[in-house]
Amino acid sequence: MQPGVQAPTEAELEAWNAQLQQIGEEYRHLMGDLLERMVPSDAADSVYGDMRESFQAAAESLMSNPPQLWQTQARLMQDQVQLWQNGLRAMAGEQVEPLVTPNKGDRRFKDEAWTSDPYYLAIMQQYLLFSRLVEELIDGLDLPTEQKSRLGFYARQMVNAMSPTNFVATNPEVMRKTLETRGQNLVDGLARLRQDLSNSAEGLNVSMTDRSAFEVGKNIAVTPGSVVYENELIQLIQYAPTTEQVYKTPLLVVPPWINKYYILDLREDNSLVKWLVGQGHTVFLISWRNPGPAQRDLTWADYMQLGPIAAIEAIEQATGEKSVNLLSYCVGGTLAASTVAYLTSTRRGRRIKSATYMTTLQDFRDPGEIGTFLSEPVLEGIEAKMERDGYLDGRVMAFSFNLLRENDLFWSFYISNYLKGDVPAPFDLLYWNTDGTNLPAATHGWYLRHMYMENKLVEPGGIELDGVKIDLRKISTPSYFLSTREDHIAKWNSTYYGALLPKGPVTFVLGGSGHIAGVVNPPHKNKYGYWTNDSLPETHEEWLAGAQQHEGSWWPHWQAWMTDNGYVDAKKMVAARQPGDGELSIIEPAPGRYVKMTIPEVLGEIPTSSEA
Repeated sequence: MQPGVQAPTEAELEAWNAQLQQIGEEYRHLMGDLLERMVPSDAADSVYGDMRESFQAAAESLMSNPPQLWQTQARLMQDQVQLWQNGLRAMAGEQVEPLVTPNKGDRRFKDEAWTSDPYYLAIMQQYLLFSRLVEELIDGLDLPTEQKSRLGFYARQMVNAMSPTNFVATNPEVMRKTLETRGQNLVDGLARLRQDLSNSAEGLNVSMTDRSAFEVGKNIAVTPGSVVYENELIQLIQYAPTTEQVYKTPLLVVPPWINKYYILDLREDNSLVKWLVGQGHTVFLISWRNPGPAQRDLTWADYMQLGPIAAIEAIEQATGEKSVNLLSYCVGGTLAASTVAYLTSTRRGRRIKSATYMTTLQDFRDPGEIGTFLSEPVLEGIEAKMERDGYLDGRVMAFSFNLLRENDLFWSFYISNYLKGDVPAPFDLLYWNTDGTNLPAATHGWYLRHMYMENKLVEPGGIELDGVKIDLRKISTPSYFLSTREDHIAKWNSTYYGALLPKGPVTFVLGGSGHIAGVVNPPHKNKYGYWTNDSLPETHEEWLAGAQQHEGSWWPHWQAWMTDNGYVDAKKMVAARQPGDGELSIIEPAPGRYVKMTIPEVLGEIPTSSEA
């Protein structure tokens, strides 16, 4: 016992012993849960195989280049000696500049102990030196570009998993809390980990928010409206007007079916849907069904026919208008572009007065990290799993997307939930992020292969839908492209080239921030800004070099584009249309049944709300 340190009392020892027993019991149950998940699916096994091949190729490349190997070893030894010397100087009370510091924006090492305590400072620097070394090593390998990109992704996942912040003994915040609570944080964390595992399909879907704090239709997705049409794939919502007069041409919103539509109607102060209604648009929105095994054979053409085309026909019944303006988002935009091309090829292009594509990939030349590890073996594994199940579990997709921003969307919650034992705070955006949707086998497999792998949509006649070869270059419909500068899902240096395809008039706008915040950017917050350029040069670099920056939201710019070009005519307004006024009767209030169906309910893992 060190001088000045008081020995623990018998009661304290008993309390610690009881906590250790409880931790051991939770750990035993956890190991049982993990053992049940030891057999990987075809998709997971193909990813592991691709990882092995990537690291094997890296090893062979490194061994074939002895000078690079020697320089790497020498650099590592030099850094270790310098780190050791700095540690000795710091222990002697000398002020020493860190050998390496975290990158700007790296929030893992924000606790004061990482810089004030020599022990934690040394651990952090050791880790950061290793991370830098791995990154530089991969950059210097002589490998094909695609294989090097996949290797970089896999290596980054492994390096970030090894961060000292992810372990009890090397995270100062966790150590303090463990001592303060006598390990209760670890007991609570292990129990929460087991609960999250039970709610996961493959991988681990970490709880990001208090899900009990939200209910669709109660405190999110609350803009008033009614479901006026439905089929086996969609419910069509018509929103109640808030202006006495509305534009004659209705607006159809085509959201993605990966996750749910209400990212566009999350709460009143940032709802794009509510804002559009307030501008005088008669807003119709597609709410996609959360599919299961019964929808396994639905194709991309089915999504087009049962989605936008069926909605356009229903809108004509509801309003008498034969044409609509389209507003689409993400993969919903890719479908919308396919639909406009299909209608153009079947001489019905006038049904679309204008088309807006928000963060939409049409040219998949650089689909980002989603496409990085989508090699042929990995795709074959995904296809095999979907062929067997009939769908891709949305929880697997969510886990994959979270790994694109692993430190922010996975490890930070891992530390908070399981090591600190904290209860996630209520956050509506994260509730939406965890309210996933499944993907039908026929649709998703076709999409991954024809779009991500083969980039067929940009080829004239490369895609055939219901016997019709489509060509985006024949589209004369006026188009508005909105991309975001920090988007990691639909990178703007790819989305830009989709804007060069149509022959009709095109406006391209680049918003600030990322895939969600850059789109859901209400004007009253005056955030992020956006860039415009009246010309469309051959490259995105040229476009940005000649672009003008503006403050605030892109929403008013889009509204001005609609009115100034006559896609909606402020001089020919009509009386506000109420849901149910036309030939379509009200089926149920918005947001409807489809959006409320969760993955466990769809797959029969828990009873539906009506059965409970």
